[in-house]
Amino acid sequence: MKPTFEGVVPFKITICGIDELADHCEVGVSHVLSIFDPGAPQPPAFGLFSEHERVELHFDDVIEDSPDHVAPCRRDIEEILAFGRHLVAEPSSNVHLLVHCHMGISRSTAAVALILAQARPDLSGDEILAEVLRVRSRAWPNLRIIELGDALLRRNGAIVAAVQRVYCEQARLHPA
Repeated sequence: MKPTFEGVVPFKITICGIDELADHCEVGVSHVLSIFDPGAPQPPAFGLFSEHERVELHFDDVIEDSPDHVAPCRRDIEEILAFGRHLVAEPSSNVHLLVHCHMGISRSTAAVALILAQARPDLSGDEILAEVLRVRSRAWPNLRIIELGDALLRRNGAIVAAVQRVYCEQARLHPA
């Protein structure tokens, strides 16, 4: 699958799940944002990748705090945004970001939405989510990540509202 976003941000982006990582080991990935469940082992596929920069975060795909799950927190979102700023500042046109979580649907798509929103404050929430859906049509961005990021980026609920519209459309297209 060819990454998109050329022209929207100065780097390529791929979103996937853990079981798809091996499919991307030879496409020139330079940066990886890994979002793992707490205690999850390192995927063996990373041994197939060439040298790359990587940030690892560990939290569950939940939207509320609970005793049994680690919810994403402000510090996690700050790390996602710092990594995004680093990518925009990279001088090379060969930067290729791969963002993955367990399934490549919720945490990873939310992280990409925030990276795009930060890099392109001129884009509306709907335009940002349209770009995410273009690269990963099975997106259901994690609402807690989006809410925290929307607040940090001072988007006044614009990204949250766009995600809610995505949920409605995804539920209509895929009722199961």
